[in-house]
Amino acid sequence: MKVLIVIPSRYGSTRFEGKPLIDIHGKSLVQRTYLQAMKANLDAKVVVATDDAKIYAHVKTFGECTMTSAHHISGTDRCFEVADVLQYDFDVLINLQGDEPFILPEQIEALAAAFEDPSVDIATLKKAIKSSDDLFNANMVKVISGADDTAIYFSRQAIPHVRGIELAEWVNHYAYYRHVGMYAFKREAIAQLKDLKASGLELAESLEQLRWLENGFKIKVLKTDFVSPAIDTPADLVAVENFLKSNPELI
Repeated sequence: MKVLIVIPSRYGSTRFEGKPLIDIHGKSLVQRTYLQAMKANLDAKVVVATDDAKIYAHVKTFGECTMTSAHHISGTDRCFEVADVLQYDFDVLINLQGDEPFILPEQIEALAAAFEDPSVDIATLKKAIKSSDDLFNANMVKVISGADDTAIYFSRQAIPHVRGIELAEWVNHYAYYRHVGMYAFKREAIAQLKDLKASGLELAESLEQLRWLENGFKIKVLKTDFVSPAIDTPADLVAVENFLKSNPELI
């Protein structure tokens, strides 16, 4: 199986402009993400996709990079442009967020392995929720999946409602999972996915994966026990430093 790993990376961000180029112990955020992807034990090509000349020039000092349109709404759209325009030879495309500097190679390998089941169109990850704060945090997307680990729904709400139980106790009465936002796509599915229009559920929740579910695509959701700290604002760098103190092997 040939895998194309695309790391969408943009300079402009309302919360953290220039985020891909920030230094984390001697390496930029995007470089760390790229190097982690290269460690995956796969027949894979890794490429950064950006619309910014500074990021392009930086990435070319250590790896593969391509310029894409500045008009994409999401990183997924940027990945699909790479697949469509550059015509790389691959069976599976993995969209790896550009702010995942500590992603585990095993997580990437697990996403690729999901396509050993030919019925799978898309694969992603989930991690168990253990606290009420996380469960009721609208910025932490929840995923509900069936007995075969196929996604039923994604939501910013805590679903299902646990009837007759106080909200603070819900997390102790049902196995809730958060969505870990990296995706893998079967090549044959991409041609259909890239032409889909925004759906009602997607617009309501602001979650693009609901567009795919509404149109009948099968999303396999795999369990993981690891989620690296999110880097959305400069303040998040404190959490990154604390994370590295606990995981010095990742420095």
